[in-house]
Parts: sequence; C-alpha cells; structure tokens
Amino acid sequence: MCSPKPGETAFISAASGAVGQLVGKFAKLMGCYVVGSAGSKDKVDLLKYKLGFDDAFNYKEEAALAATLKRYFPDGVDIYFENVGGKFLDAVLINMRQHGRIAACGMISQYNTTENPEGVKNLLLIVTKEIRIQGFIVFSYYNMYDQFVETTLALLKQGKITCVEDIADALESAQAALIGLFRPQCRETGGCCS
Repeated sequence: MCSPKPGETAFISAASGAVGQLVGKFAKLMGCYVVGSAGSKDKVDLLKYKLGFDDAFNYKEEAALAATLKRYFPDGVDIYFENVGGKFLDAVLINMRQHGRIAACGMISQYNTTENPEGVKNLLLIVTKEIRIQGFIVFSYYNMYDQFVETTLALLKQGKITCVEDIADALESAQAALIGLFRPQCRETGGCCS
C-alpha cells in the first residue's frame, strides 16, 4: 500500500500492538528506518530491543508530538502507518515529506468518543505536500491471506521475525489468561509474531 523503498523513513503509531509490530518489522526488512510509538517504557523497550525497531518513544512522556517527530525524523517521514488518529495524525502531517504515504489502519483515539471527536487541523498539508492517504480494513484483503501466511511463516523460520507470545499453561489458567487480554499490564508483549 505504501510501497516502502530502502532508505525511506517509517513511523508506526501504537507500534507495540499485534499489527504495529509486524508492520514495523516488515518495514525494517524492506530497508526502512523505523520508529514506533507506544504507551509505556516496557513497550518501548520491546520495540527497540526485542523487535529491532531503530528507535521508539513513549508518547505519554512527550509534551509536543510534532517536535518529538522532528527529533526522530529531522528530514521528515516518508511512510506513516496510522493506528491512532487525532493529535497524532495532526503531528505527523506537519512532519511528512513531499509525496509521503499514509496507510490508515485504525484511529484508536476516536473509537470510544461519544462527543466532540478530535479534529485534524493540518489537512492543507495533504495538498501542499502531495501526501497520499489510504484507509483499509482487513476484510478487503482476504484474497491475500495465503500469501501473507506463506511469507510470514518463511520469515519466522528464517529467524527474520520473532514470535512474542504470552502462554498460559493448563486449562485451569484459561480464565485468568482471557481476563489478562483486557488488562494493559498484561498486554506488554502484544502476543503475536513480530
């Protein structure tokens, strides 16, 4: 969708989640400089030290996202994998390079908003920087599922991606494991291949 090229820069928001982990790893394998954002030190460490992102930051510790992105991408962002929306998208648009590409996978900041959703103020930059934004949902790509599985399994067997998983032993632990899926402190690993 974003056609990454070696040497390009890629930013992934909510990068410690199951999707963000894989997107970041695929971008790295394609030769991109990859930075991810996450919401805790443990998640940032996971991205940097286990999953091989070039860098990562805890967005909760950053007062000005646009300035933070400028620090990590002094020459701008070529590719943004959008999982958050709102203020994140606003800050990224300021830092996008000419002809940048944005894959919009999610907008977690907007999901549970019942009143006054966050607006994006820097939309004119889409025009002046000639940025391409494309939204997508997984259902539109089921025809590529077999190819995804084949590619991902081959990379896993070659050691180019690693599995990060939480394992619960025995049937007695099933209830606690299920409840753990909904507790942030239990989702530090994302529990997926990366």
